[in-house]
Amino acid sequence: MSISLLTFFSLGTLALAVGIATDPSPSFSLLQDRAFVSGDWELTQPGETGVSAMQLAIMSESTVIILDRKEDNWLENNSGQPAWASELNLNTNQVRALNPTTDTFCATGSFLGNGTFVSSGGNSQQTINLLLTAPQGFQGIRLFTPCTDNTCDIFENPAQLHLTSNRWYPSSVRLDDGSVMIYGGSTDGGKFQNRPDINNPTYEFFPPKNINGFNGVQIPSQFLCDTMNGNNFPIMMMLPNGNIFIAANQQAMLFNWRNNTKIADLPKIPNDVRVTSPYSAGAVLLPLTPENNYTPEVMICGGSNVSDAIDFESKISSQTPASAQCARMVLTPQGITANWSVENMPQSRVMPELILLPDGRVLIVNGAQTGVAGYSNVADQIGLSNADHPALTPVIYDPSAAPGRRFSSEGIPASTIPRMYHSTSSLTPNGSVLLAGSNPNNNFNSSEKYPTEYRFEFYSPPYMFQPRPTYTGLPATVDYNSRFELSVDLPFNLLDIPSVANIILTSDYSFATHGVHMDQRYLKLRSILSLDRRTLTVTGPPSATHYPPGPAYLYVVTSAGVPSFGHRTLVGTGASPPVDEDAISK
Repeated sequence: MSISLLTFFSLGTLALAVGIATDPSPSFSLLQDRAFVSGDWELTQPGETGVSAMQLAIMSESTVIILDRKEDNWLENNSGQPAWASELNLNTNQVRALNPTTDTFCATGSFLGNGTFVSSGGNSQQTINLLLTAPQGFQGIRLFTPCTDNTCDIFENPAQLHLTSNRWYPSSVRLDDGSVMIYGGSTDGGKFQNRPDINNPTYEFFPPKNINGFNGVQIPSQFLCDTMNGNNFPIMMMLPNGNIFIAANQQAMLFNWRNNTKIADLPKIPNDVRVTSPYSAGAVLLPLTPENNYTPEVMICGGSNVSDAIDFESKISSQTPASAQCARMVLTPQGITANWSVENMPQSRVMPELILLPDGRVLIVNGAQTGVAGYSNVADQIGLSNADHPALTPVIYDPSAAPGRRFSSEGIPASTIPRMYHSTSSLTPNGSVLLAGSNPNNNFNSSEKYPTEYRFEFYSPPYMFQPRPTYTGLPATVDYNSRFELSVDLPFNLLDIPSVANIILTSDYSFATHGVHMDQRYLKLRSILSLDRRTLTVTGPPSATHYPPGPAYLYVVTSAGVPSFGHRTLVGTGASPPVDEDAISK
């Protein structure tokens, strides 16, 4: 009898799980139980990032790009000035300077369908001292194509390649045609809470599109007016039906980008919790699987109950407790009618980050237990920090466990490094989790209670200390519904167990900034394990709305929850997204 391996595909993680060849009928709001390895986690601090890690994204199997703002960092760029971007090598823990042209302060980022990374938005011209000036980056478009020989760098041409309007604190989402939608933000920087006079209630595309009567220019969004004043870095997720989930402040909606139509208003975030900057929560799209018929379910954790109508500088405190709430909703008519289901994390957190692991669980890291995001503008700052009481111990959340048994920090050591405003994190190809950054200061500052942080850390889950599967044969591109074969080598002590191998396909692991992880996703695919358990025949994702074209990393994961190394591929054909020359010229 053949063994059916069902596959997980994730923008932070894609996994294939093994089971007997059946077609289980989907059940509403039911995530399949998954095995995981229990035991102790390992925490290491192997080096420094050279620039403070305000923004971070995995670029290849061995490299990470890190973006900061223009400030007095110790790493020097090609001009002999302090750099504000670097590339970290995951194998050697060494960094090299990158050379953006414009200020990347509080930009967003996503990958195109051809694998090129796009950074968009930023801040006004920054003059740190007489020698340190970065040109205005509000309309910045920066391109980076990963390489393996240390020659690639950030490409910019501000005169010809730029956004159509200023965007500070925007978000972005990769679309099913391989392009990027860039949404919201402020037209001016430094205010931290959006205001009507600086709100940018529009979105645009890269590459630009001629769509719905808007030829290469920004498109109005009423939702970004309705969610004032706390709607910076909105939460966005591409759903399997092609619509986009968007949440900002206390509201959420489903949006059709192709016809510029709000499909539905969703129930308000429960208990008056605000979830976007400066009241930042973490969010994740829970695993999409054949068992749940690829039914999308979103989870948003943390945030703040602080009013967005009071005076920010005199009424908000660094000691105001953050929210401990995690709210889940299944995004179907039945699930929307059922409303949000609510549970509480062990600790309150503002600015938490949620990371999908290869075993299907969610790791919650970073953030603070009190205050709000930002620096230098609440009544009782800690140094310049708007937040206090860092959350130093990560929490594992098992979405398939019974309520009341989903959160645990067992075996996970606490970090000694506060990671609050301007912190980042990401799953990495070897299955560890990278933590970096934290800088609630106006420039490099080593003297405050919460200083500028260059040290980075790795949390290694207990699955990394088990015998791990390996594989070969991953194609350079994996098209939709296509089939390909992997040669697998499963751990010896599992070879006599019927359901031994799971496969995880992971995408770009998401771009992380300000607690928001753009494009993170986990999609389970189908595959067949040969009778000799040495060959996996894998079927690609069902469609481009299930997994938008772009980078992915494939893991083979045992039924015990032990992943292989994640090797990189491109989902789709690897082609560039559609380009409209007339729209570009506008």
